[in-house]
Formats: sequence, structure tokens, C-alpha cells
Amino acid sequence: MTVRLGVNPIAWSNDDMPALGGDTPLELCLAEGRQAGFAGFELGHKFPREPDALRPILARHGLDLVSGWYSAGLLDRTVDEEIAAVQPHLRLLKAFGCSVMVVAETTGCVHGDRAAPLSTRPVLDAGQWAGFGRRMTAFGDYLREQGTPLAYHYHMGTVVETPDEIDRFAEVTGDSVGILLDTGHLTFAGGNPLDVIATWGHRINHVHCKDVRPDVLKAAKAGDSSFLDAVVDGVFTVPGDGCVDFKAVLGALKAAEYRGQWLVIEAEQDPAKAHPLTYVTRGRQHLSALVAELGL
Repeated sequence: MTVRLGVNPIAWSNDDMPALGGDTPLELCLAEGRQAGFAGFELGHKFPREPDALRPILARHGLDLVSGWYSAGLLDRTVDEEIAAVQPHLRLLKAFGCSVMVVAETTGCVHGDRAAPLSTRPVLDAGQWAGFGRRMTAFGDYLREQGTPLAYHYHMGTVVETPDEIDRFAEVTGDSVGILLDTGHLTFAGGNPLDVIATWGHRINHVHCKDVRPDVLKAAKAGDSSFLDAVVDGVFTVPGDGCVDFKAVLGALKAAEYRGQWLVIEAEQDPAKAHPLTYVTRGRQHLSALVAELGL
């Protein structure tokens, strides 16, 4: 197994709350990511979305494109409508040879609304799961045929958030729907990454590595915080700075024969409180030492 270490620009400039890092130029983000030792970046809202515009920017910094988030709407759309909607994003990822497409169902989601407590997120009833799973599987089949397999991102504030919902989602979808292991969102939702790896390790095709500050998490849950308030308060941090045992996580991924190409640090924080270069460098050092120790 050989994995590469990537980073998400959300440490510098937040996609869900653009005021966080809104003045940070993309060039600074990329330069600091390269300085920290990362091999690639996932997309953020400041990235050009045309291959000919993005390619020279990444090339200047010696960086690859890892992947990029796609907001699906399969609870409202047909599969054909989703396939039509994904074309610009798919063309971009294919142009850079990305190994997966990060996909999350965002119908009715509240993670981008700072005024919405997480308790107000959408929840599927028992009768919705089978149809949702069929549509997502058909979408996954299409993306696999295109050479950019689907990596499903469960996420706070969406219809797939809790450990039980992750299990239900995996049960109603086929193997063309990969599972993105996000250590931070899973911990926030009360789950354990080791349990998901033990059950669904054969489906995991991408990994987001974020750590969690347990004191901030406890307060966010007690106060029924919005997702963005929790982020601003510092619920997430980089690997090695919180309560997630990344040595155990990476060891379990190795045992499950993780077939993804990347481990991506994706730890959104307020850059005014958590200096991006300092934190992502710390996170990369922690992960790279574990990768070397474990032989990933």
C-alpha cells in the first residue's frame, strides 16, 4: 500500500462560511500547502473550474488535484437529472485524473446555515431509504463507468450523519457507492471510525482526516449548536491535536487493505484563531510519521 497526503483548502478559506478566510488568496493557500509538504489539494470555492485555467495554477506549485465535493440532490432529482447536473464537475475531475468524486446528498441540509441548530437537519423516514439507495447506486454506477468512482461523504447536518444512518445507507446502496471515511464528522455524530472500518472497510475509497476537540464537542451538543458555530468555536482540528486515535485508524485501514490513493487533512477552523500553515504542518507531520511507522 502506498498512500499520498493531500489537504483541503478549508483550513485557509471556508466553503460553507466564506467569511472565514475570505481575504486569503488562493495562491497563498497553495504555496503554504506545498510548503507544508502536501502532494495535492481538494477543490475549494476559490479554485477555477475550467481545466485550462486550473492546470497552470496547480503546476506552479507542483500540486495534483485530489478530488472535489459535489452536492447531490437525488432526493429531489431523477438519476438522469443528476447525471446532467454533474457534467461540469465530472469533466474537471476527469481532466486531472482524479481517483474519486466526493459526493454528499444535500437536499434540505443545514450545515451551511449558521442559524440552524443541528437538531433541525433533515431525517429520512423508513420508506425513503430504498428509493434513495437505488438512485445513488445508479449514479455510482455511472461515475464508475466514467472512471471517477463515487466516494460518499456522510456529513453533519445532512440526511446521512449518524453511525446508524451510515450503516443504513451502505446497506441500501451497491458497491459502486464507495464510502468516504471522515474521522471528524463520525466522531461528532457519536461514532467510532474503527467500527465503520470494521464493517465497511471494503467500501472505503477515500479518507478525510480531521481531529476533534472533545470539550468543544461536548458544549456544541449540550447547546444544540449549529454546525458552523461549532466550527468557529473550534470543534475540529488537525490530526494529533484532538481525541481521535489516528494510529488505530490507519492501522485498521491497512488491515482492511484500503485501496484509496489519498489521506486528506480536512480540518476546518477559523484561520484567525488557528494559523493555517502552522496547523496543517502539524497535522501532516503527525500523519506522515504514522504512515511511515505502519508501512502505508
